Amino acid sequence: MSLLSLTNVEINYGGIRAVKSISLDVNEGELVTLIGANGAGKTTTLKAITGLLKPASGTITYNGKNVIGTPAYSLAANGLVMVPEGRGVFPGLTIEENLQMGAYTRNDRAQIKVDIEEKFALFPRLKERAKQTAGTLSGGEQQMLAISRALMARPKLLLLDEPSMGLAPIMVQKIFEVVRDVAKTGVTILLIEQNAALALQVSTRGYVMDGGVITISGESKALLANPKVREAYLGEDVVAASAIAT
Repeated sequence: MSLLSLTNVEINYGGIRAVKSISLDVNEGELVTLIGANGAGKTTTLKAITGLLKPASGTITYNGKNVIGTPAYSLAANGLVMVPEGRGVFPGLTIEENLQMGAYTRNDRAQIKVDIEEKFALFPRLKERAKQTAGTLSGGEQQMLAISRALMARPKLLLLDEPSMGLAPIMVQKIFEVVRDVAKTGVTILLIEQNAALALQVSTRGYVMDGGVITISGESKALLANPKVREAYLGEDVVAASAIAT
């Protein structure tokens, strides 16, 4: 069953038609990736899905309802949660306070405390620095926090925008191990990632976006073997990604 469906969506951004009549589906329980070069329209698409941009045309259906025009905070309260590019942590708040902010739509205080401890178990480094302000963390630690904060909302659909950007290889490995483990718990994930090899290694299906258009789609294994995809997006990254996916 499709949890998210985009049909003929067009998005104008800064006077430019950034996304041109795209259609894609994410079924419940899937980890689907949208890959492409910088400027392909990936982040713009995510902003439309989360209610931060209004498409010029087309429909975006989430959990059976057309959500175009629905405020971002309402979508978040209904389980559509994004980890933005650049992490977007609250720099002046502590790690613990950032996690509490992720649960702002919830009223179950006792369970929120339990969930915070679960996130600390997922990323022990965050527990060690629980009272440290987020602005003093490294990029990798901020990404851990951003993912943990999103999970505090108990998402039905988790959108990840470039989680590996700017991170050291060892941190990328940790982040994607967690992404894979979260998917195994049943959380549906749409992953936007410039590292195409890595994204296709951990996902079940993928879409390739170029110039605001989806040019190729299919099972991730098939895309990994596709000569056009390999030439344009993969190269030597395949070897490094395989170590993370195994």
